[in-house]
Amino acid sequence: MSLQTHLAGWDQQRLRHGITLRLLEQIPEDKLTSRPIAQMRTPVELVVHFYSGVRIFAESVPAGRLGEFDEAAAVASIRTKKQLLDFVKEQWAAGNAAATKVTEKQLESTVTTPWGEFPGAAMIGFLYTEYVHHRGQLYAYLRVMGIEPVMMWDFEHNAAEFQPK
Repeated sequence: MSLQTHLAGWDQQRLRHGITLRLLEQIPEDKLTSRPIAQMRTPVELVVHFYSGVRIFAESVPAGRLGEFDEAAAVASIRTKKQLLDFVKEQWAAGNAAATKVTEKQLESTVTTPWGEFPGAAMIGFLYTEYVHHRGQLYAYLRVMGIEPVMMWDFEHNAAEFQPK
């Protein structure tokens, strides 16, 4: 993956993040720790999982190794929607800072993970895959809760910093 391709893909991720912020606003506060779908994560568990992934996968590329994150501790610390949104914004800011400063050489370099070694570009690909499929779970959760989620590609209604350039 070239740096130009990476940055274009990251811009698409920026747009997805804007939609996801709006999607998170739709989750009722009293449902944050519910199990809308049996035997699946709660909304807080799910969001902590995939947004910590945004940060640790993006940061792994310049670091050359995948960092660790205590999901259980983060989940235990989140009790309100504001806390969840603050967590998401922190993880996004860190992941975005790392992803937008990645070099071509880092994209080609090896990243060591618990499950093997991969090029930095593959780690960005893993980030996208994890993010998109878990965001889809949030859409399913909202529908099960009887809520019509925001349109998946309605970028024009994102906050200004997450609209198309």
